This record gives sequence, structure tokens and C-alpha cells, in this order.
Amino acid sequence: MGWIVIGQTNRKIRSGKLQRALRNNMPDAERAWWHLLRCRQISGLKFRRQHSFGDYIVDFVCLESKLVIEVDGEQHEQQTWYDENRTQKLQAAGFRVLRFWNNEVLKEIESVKEKTWLVAQEVQSHPPSTPPLKGEELRKSPLKGKRKNFNALMVPRGGGGVRGIVLDEESTP
Repeated sequence: MGWIVIGQTNRKIRSGKLQRALRNNMPDAERAWWHLLRCRQISGLKFRRQHSFGDYIVDFVCLESKLVIEVDGEQHEQQTWYDENRTQKLQAAGFRVLRFWNNEVLKEIESVKEKTWLVAQEVQSHPPSTPPLKGEELRKSPLKGKRKNFNALMVPRGGGGVRGIVLDEESTP
């Protein structure tokens, strides 16, 4: 049985066509910023562009550090309520969200790069504690025959079963 991708609810996003279209038609500011983010150029972090999360597609994300970077154009001036709601949902899932304006990226790219680097250093030194996503449960389960407890992430999979992944090990006396 295969894994179910948790958090992907929008059919248009799940198909992958929308992300591909956005990657192929990036605005100048996003293209310039991607040039600096790609190939682990900032703090060795691997960023993805136009990555889906739930009903959203984020501009840039580093999944290992849970850092999202949004580069906003003029249309975002009229939809601040939407962006605030989106930011709250990303933060609730454990992501740190940085927002920059297109003109900021185009005219002050070194400043944007420095801000991102500082946040990346902070995130790397203090990794976020992430609550489980919807559909996941955090369970403690003792290992049979051993005197250790494991924190296990229980993820639903196709066919109604549950598959567990060991996150970390706690020794017990």
C-alpha cells in the first residue's frame, strides 16, 4: 500500500499542473529570488519553488527547516485578509513565514538575502516543534521486549490501515 499525501485537498493542486504552470511563468522578482535560493546557496538549505501545502501553493519552502518565503506583487495589497489567513494556517502547521514585496526583491536583493539568511540561522539553531498535521496522531508505543519508549507518528494509508514511523527514541530506566 502507498502513502497518502496528507494536507493535499484541492484537486487542481494535487494534479501538479498548476504548480508547473506557476514555475514556468514566474514573475521577474520570483525568478531573481529563485536564482539565489536554488542549489542550497543560503545556509545550505534546500528550497522548493511553487510547492503545494493544503489548499495553497507557497512561492518557496524549505521543508527541513519549515521556512516559507512569499514574494508578493501588487495583487496582494487587495487581499491582505487572505494572506493573513494563509500565514496563520502555515504557522499553525509549524512553518515560519517570510514575506517580501516584488520591488523589495528587485531593488534591495542583498537586504532580502541577509534577512533570509538571519532567519535561516535562527530556524536552524531552534528547529520548530511541529504539531501533527490533520490525520496524523502522535502516539507513544513501547517496543516489545525492550525497555525503551518511542515517539511514533501514525500515518493513515490506503486500505484503511495505519503505518507508523519512529520519530525519536526515549530511554526509560
